[in-house]
Amino acid sequence: MNATQTLARYALKLRYRDIPSEVIERAKACILDTLAVSLYGSTKPWSKIVSEFVRSAGSKGNATVFGAKQKASPERAALSNGTMAHAFELDNVRQPGAGVHPGATAFLPAFAVAENERADGKALLTAFVAGCEVMSRIGVAAGNSLERRGFHAPGLTGTFGAAVAAGRLLQLKEKQLVNALGIAGSYSGGLIEFSRCQEGAMIKRLHLGKAAEGGVTAALLARRGFAGPESVLEGKFGFLEAYCRDAKPGLLTAGLGENWQTLGIFLKRYACHIYAQIPVQSLRELMAEHTFAGADVSSILVEGGDKVLSHHNISDPADIMKAQYSVPFCVALALFRDPDDPRSFDPSALEDAAIRAACRKVELRARSQEGLTPWGARIVVRLKDGREFARDRNSYKGMPDDPLSQAELRRKFMLLTAGGENAAAACVFERLQHLESEPTLVGLI
Repeated sequence: MNATQTLARYALKLRYRDIPSEVIERAKACILDTLAVSLYGSTKPWSKIVSEFVRSAGSKGNATVFGAKQKASPERAALSNGTMAHAFELDNVRQPGAGVHPGATAFLPAFAVAENERADGKALLTAFVAGCEVMSRIGVAAGNSLERRGFHAPGLTGTFGAAVAAGRLLQLKEKQLVNALGIAGSYSGGLIEFSRCQEGAMIKRLHLGKAAEGGVTAALLARRGFAGPESVLEGKFGFLEAYCRDAKPGLLTAGLGENWQTLGIFLKRYACHIYAQIPVQSLRELMAEHTFAGADVSSILVEGGDKVLSHHNISDPADIMKAQYSVPFCVALALFRDPDDPRSFDPSALEDAAIRAACRKVELRARSQEGLTPWGARIVVRLKDGREFARDRNSYKGMPDDPLSQAELRRKFMLLTAGGENAAAACVFERLQHLESEPTLVGLI
């Protein structure tokens, strides 16, 4: 069997009882986080555009469109909910970086299909882990080269995770799931030009919804007998050859069933791009330790990997999406607002003269990341009185080596879903803690 076929067989043979308890716990943390950020994301105007599009198209089914009090077909619900998950730069990612967003493109498609098919909590968890394991290996094999070529990686890898998760819940046979992966390859797409444009950066929000929808559609078509290339991943004109540079096909199946990729999921603390997380956390720590305020700062230096300069050195963002993608802007915002609250990243921040001025004081500089995570960063803060403070971090709160505690996870869930304490939201949180015991997902959200 080739790698595509091997991955399909693995995904279908995986059983809940075979998944280590620590993997299940990480998966549940991801699910809690994803539902919270999706419900928060449903309030954003771009999310409402997509959910209204789904409603007006007359999509029929039993899958919930979050925040809209409507049902839709699973692929359309995945489109809408996947967009919501990525609507405000809060959704979870993976370490080491592989261009995958597990919650948005593996869990949410699985949730939509599970609702529609009346599956239980164990089936949902198993499908999500299977999708995450396959999708992560595809991202790892791509070698982080997708975005260097101009593609938005999770818009490409996500279709495969969605196809696997949906295919399991649809009870596809092995050949059908191979076909679903083959079809998903033709749904992979998304350009990163939004980071350079003056207008239209909203498209970034759609990429993960599109990937979630494409994977579910691929699985549904495969169930009906539609075929796709059985060598879609490793073939001469397959995914790795077409989209990547220096891909490593052997990593598609290396350690399959032994090295659990799901354990690499980590959660975002702030509503900004992953490359801004460590600089923002380091800055807030220094502010608390040395009791200075934004007005006291003369300049800030951030040293990190090459991608910080090539993709995230945006000194004058035109809209809030580009602002969340800009490391200088996110650091500047953290000088004057609480970055823990996603409401700090509202459009008024773009018009805040103090934040704009501070943004111009932030210098980015590339450094070698050898032996470090891609997101590791050193920040140096110089004050107007001549004092200087520095911090060098290789991880931040939410990463696998420093995960959110249950209390911190609950706080984020409640903040995003209810704005504080709320009995209904607290009940959902508790039910999700024991998702494996849920006989159905219908009515959960």
